[in-house]
Amino acid sequence: MDLPISPPLSPMLAKAVKTMPKGDLLYEPKWDGFRCVLFRDGDEVELSSRGERPLTRYFPELVEAARRELPERCVVDGEIVMRRGPRLDFDALQQRIHPAASRIALLAERMPASYVAFDLLALGDESLLETPLGERRRRLVEALAGVGPRVHVTPASDSYEVALRWFDEFEGAGLDGVVAKPVGLPYRPDKRVMFKIKHERTADCVVAGFRWHKSGPIVGSLLLGLYNERGALQHVGVSAAFSMKRRAELVHELEPYRMADFAGHPWEGWARQTEATVDRMPGAVSRWTGKKDLSWVALRPELVVEVAYDGMEGDRFRHTARFRRWRADRAPESCTYEQLEVPVAYDLDNILSGPADAPRGGG
Repeated sequence: MDLPISPPLSPMLAKAVKTMPKGDLLYEPKWDGFRCVLFRDGDEVELSSRGERPLTRYFPELVEAARRELPERCVVDGEIVMRRGPRLDFDALQQRIHPAASRIALLAERMPASYVAFDLLALGDESLLETPLGERRRRLVEALAGVGPRVHVTPASDSYEVALRWFDEFEGAGLDGVVAKPVGLPYRPDKRVMFKIKHERTADCVVAGFRWHKSGPIVGSLLLGLYNERGALQHVGVSAAFSMKRRAELVHELEPYRMADFAGHPWEGWARQTEATVDRMPGAVSRWTGKKDLSWVALRPELVVEVAYDGMEGDRFRHTARFRRWRADRAPESCTYEQLEVPVAYDLDNILSGPADAPRGGG
């Protein structure tokens, strides 16, 4: 591969902010998928993840789409996404990370992924890393005019009001929030120089187990559950962002609730899983980490914690939840899905088929 920028490349990142910033900014929807820098040099195509891990073998349909739809020689930053009906489906996307080539080929045919481009880093023999974002955006729209059906250019707007509307509406299609980018910004790999505004809500969850931290006998993550309409405790995700001091304190706080074994625990059957399933229960093997130890310690389901979360993907939190406080005043049985806010449905086609750029005051 002979391009002005060689793979792999760590993508430019965003830091979280609480409110939508104003200024000389370009606003874009925040897609919920796999961040991917795509390199194409003729028939050679490479897909590189945010962590510079190769994604090429997992998405053969996007390799073919790049050859068919993108410029002959280019480097593009974007997101691999999967849709199911009118919204994105992150769970279905994760199923594509599979060791068996036959399984990948089957899923690529039955549930093809799409690529949403939002930055142009090189075109032909020209590197655009030092080019201001506003100009890179203009070049991206021009270079990718007419792409489809597997490749899309993300909508963008310089309007603060449009960004606020996108933030409210697009969640219904499974998107993650809004990203704000300074118009004069050159491309800075692996630097948090953009801004992301994500949805944050709170929920009261049952703590039904924990995992040990990889560094030793301190808590790595709390396993969270909510009761479904059948009265069963469903695993909904984890809370894992703690200081080392807090991890040690949690060992003592959880000790009175530890069970000698899994007998009688609501997740007793899942504790002995050896293969990943679509339910991704606590003992399931991670598709990303393969042999990583995901064993866990059972707790009597009596503790309730308030956590902050971005949104839901099916019956689980989309990302890791953030610990807020213990809720000794809440009965575990009251922690049900009914407390969760459901965003108004929004059709993904209205986003992907809309104008590439929304002018100030436009849609």
